[in-house]
Amino acid sequence: MRADDILNTLTKKELAVFKLRALYTASGYSRYKMSKFEEYDLYAKNKDFLPTEDIITFKDGQRLLALKPDVTLSIIKSCQDRLHGVSKLCYNESVYRPQNGGQFKEITQVGIECLGEVCESEVAEVIGLAGASLAGITDTYALEISSLDIISAMLDRLPLSYQGRKKMLECIADKSEGGIFDVARDEAILSDRLEPITALISIYGAPAEVRPSLLALKTEGAVGEAIDSFISLLDTLDGGEVGRHLFVDFSALGNMKYYNGVAFKGYIRGIPKCVLSGGQYDRLLARMRKNMRGVGFAFYLDELDMLPE
Repeated sequence: MRADDILNTLTKKELAVFKLRALYTASGYSRYKMSKFEEYDLYAKNKDFLPTEDIITFKDGQRLLALKPDVTLSIIKSCQDRLHGVSKLCYNESVYRPQNGGQFKEITQVGIECLGEVCESEVAEVIGLAGASLAGITDTYALEISSLDIISAMLDRLPLSYQGRKKMLECIADKSEGGIFDVARDEAILSDRLEPITALISIYGAPAEVRPSLLALKTEGAVGEAIDSFISLLDTLDGGEVGRHLFVDFSALGNMKYYNGVAFKGYIRGIPKCVLSGGQYDRLLARMRKNMRGVGFAFYLDELDMLPE
């Protein structure tokens, strides 16, 4: 049988797995294989990191095990407490999560994790590979990116309670200017202190287009440093292939108890949902007592079923 005949028998998902695995290994990422099960305690300690608290569990002797709802936690658990240099891993795994209606579904994920002494060059490489992953499926894709460090630094300047900060982040994710003012009123914060936040959520566009708006928000201290760092990363990415599909959007958030730096989401025309998500997760590593930095992403291959043949 000819190679073309074999390829014609593959589903979109199977073909994507071959393409993406080849892309990642060619970029120096080693394949990581893990068990379908983990001790439930790993997920119990990090429930708010997971997309759902519903997990399939079962007894194995005296141990309570779980079918994996997440890959990143398993990879972090297995790595050393400190890495010299950088460890680059790629995976093709199934996770088990409830869908609408409560029924569990096996979901295929392909992705990469970069751990260790991660700096801007590794972050840029991972984002570039996220773009290349989407480009391997179609040329009609978009990669939205935001800086959690800028958002965090701006919120740190406001006297927000824990619940107020949580609500403010929800409003930023929804791009709800009215919601931001409502939270500020409940927290007794003067409206004129909200201008940087409301200006930030209005920013959307290609890196070169939004650069002046970001520079206009620069101040002394943590906010200015975070903006400089983000612009430096955008300048690096804008010079590559992914730059033509990159859009800055500060509503692209992750769980900021675990994530820092940049967060990004990938979209493909014809699919109404995000098909790829990732970012930096130094805070998660610190919580799991790993003295290192990390960045990665997951591609949700099941969403490709929505594409026409």
